Amino acid sequence: MGLPGLVCSLLLAAACCCHRVAGVPGEAEQPAPELVEVEVGGKAFLKCGPSHSQGNFSHADWFFIHKEKSTLIFRVRQGQGQSEPGEYQQRLSLQDRGATLVLTHVTPHDERIFLCQGKRPQSQHRLQLRVYKAPEEPTIQVNVLGISVDNEEPEEVATCVGKDGYPIPQVTWYKNSRPLQEEKNKVHIQSSQTVESSGLYTLKSVLKARLLKEDRDARFYCELSYRLPSGNHMKESREVTVPVFYPAEKVWLEVEPTGALKEGDRVEIQCLSDGNPQPHFSISKENPSTKQMEEEVTTDNGFLLLEAARKEHSGVYECQGLDLETMISLSSEPYTLLVNYVSDVQVSPEMPESQEGGSLTLSCEAESNQALEFQWLREKTGQELGRGPTLQLSNLRREAGGGYRCMASVPSIPGLNRSRLVNVAVFGPPWMASKERKVWVKENETVNLTCEASGHPQPRVSWNVSGMESEQDQDPQSVLSTLSVLVTPELLATGIVQCTASNRLGSNSTTILLELVSLTTLTPEPTKTTGLSTSNTVSPHARANGTSTEKKLPEPESQGVVIVAVIVCILVLAVLGAVLYFLYKKGKMPCGRSGKQEITLPPTRKNEFVVEVKSDKLPEEMGLLQGGNGDKRAPGDQGEKYIDLRH
Repeated sequence: MGLPGLVCSLLLAAACCCHRVAGVPGEAEQPAPELVEVEVGGKAFLKCGPSHSQGNFSHADWFFIHKEKSTLIFRVRQGQGQSEPGEYQQRLSLQDRGATLVLTHVTPHDERIFLCQGKRPQSQHRLQLRVYKAPEEPTIQVNVLGISVDNEEPEEVATCVGKDGYPIPQVTWYKNSRPLQEEKNKVHIQSSQTVESSGLYTLKSVLKARLLKEDRDARFYCELSYRLPSGNHMKESREVTVPVFYPAEKVWLEVEPTGALKEGDRVEIQCLSDGNPQPHFSISKENPSTKQMEEEVTTDNGFLLLEAARKEHSGVYECQGLDLETMISLSSEPYTLLVNYVSDVQVSPEMPESQEGGSLTLSCEAESNQALEFQWLREKTGQELGRGPTLQLSNLRREAGGGYRCMASVPSIPGLNRSRLVNVAVFGPPWMASKERKVWVKENETVNLTCEASGHPQPRVSWNVSGMESEQDQDPQSVLSTLSVLVTPELLATGIVQCTASNRLGSNSTTILLELVSLTTLTPEPTKTTGLSTSNTVSPHARANGTSTEKKLPEPESQGVVIVAVIVCILVLAVLGAVLYFLYKKGKMPCGRSGKQEITLPPTRKNEFVVEVKSDKLPEEMGLLQGGNGDKRAPGDQGEKYIDLRH
């Protein structure tokens, strides 16, 4: 071998030796690295040797390997650590006497191989760091424009987005809870991902499909599958429904409410179809005369509202639907609408009249498309008088006058009825609500006096004093007259106001007695408005003969008499008690054991004193139990007056 060859051989051997000495950490012949899993933001614990190793790691160097290049990041000398400048300088620390390197605030960029190279003794240990991050809840956006079943290519159904996951999650699409797979010309799933500056991934997946009419209510959603150190997980989006467009195959009419209809009901007639979107609708009704269909005026597409249905709305209806894309017209089956009715009720005679003691026959008529039932009611009381189209009234009295109502109804349809009111008049002179009435008044104040009278013909009312008069018709036979009058001294002097009711058959009157209110009456102040009340004071019989008087209220003078009588009784008791006590003290009263006489009372009335006071005179006339000369009378000389003293 020549000198040049020898030199080359020596240089080659030296290079190989140097390569083996300097060697790149983590050569291919090294065993598989130990796996370390951690979530983003957590801590990674990197051991310098296998977990079962008891070696000395007081002198070691730590490297990370990226693209087959090793970079020193940490030194351990005599159990003390020192970070090298770089991206890990602030995030590394030692544990377990230098055997464990702790990496904090882990990010996706930290997913790489780490190498620990021991110095004493020589050793190498590699670790593969895996980083995980659960994505956010997936969001889904449906195609709001919809999909037509006529499209031959798959159209976009919805888009699913999963943000900030690591590594990239897997997406699965579902329709009605069944997973969808790629299918040529039917289902296509297109996914893409974006890497954020943080190293996290955002996944976007678009589902495209051909849809049928049956898919109009289909529910679509997406599912993201991902892994964490704790195992496999998944998240689902909400469910969405995509609008599906398809032509109508039939149209029909719907009517609300269902069941039997009656006049006055609110009726809705609506056109419907099995297409989407709905075609252009029109509603037609058959003309009863020409038998031709005539279009009705609708306020909305295929919607006819009968706010208050009438019998004229009965008839045959049809709906027509026109597809504006295909220009195909469809018609519904004829629908017969029936509005049940009861015509206006007629009662004859319209103005029934009769003499007292006479008879009347009332007849009721009405028409309906259903069987009718007639009922007669007394208007004032609501009392049912009979059933049937006629009502017989006999031996009429004045009380029989007034309103009678005939009601025609259809029993099979609740609420379908009509009625008519007539007033029966019984001839007779006026009769008054009352014959006499007392009214409390104050001088120089205005008082309202009322007078009510009934009769047939309807009477007119007049007053014997001047004032402001007003009349109100209670019914065709009754009138209420009101007189507003100033209470003057001249009016009080007479003390009487009279109203007179008259018609061509006679007259009648009511007398109102005016009483002046004063402090001596000891009664509450009356209101200014006073009047006569028929319902509270006069029975029907009393009204008929017009001779009864109202029940009078207690007069103020009688109330004063009672109060004074009670006071007098108390004073008499006090005087009698004082006299008895005085006699007892003086020894002039025979009581006690020393021969004094005992007053014997019946067994049931012992220990009771009975004194009665009877008088036909007012207390003011009694002179407070004094004689005419001012002297006190003896107990037996007090005008048959006794006082009842009881415990």
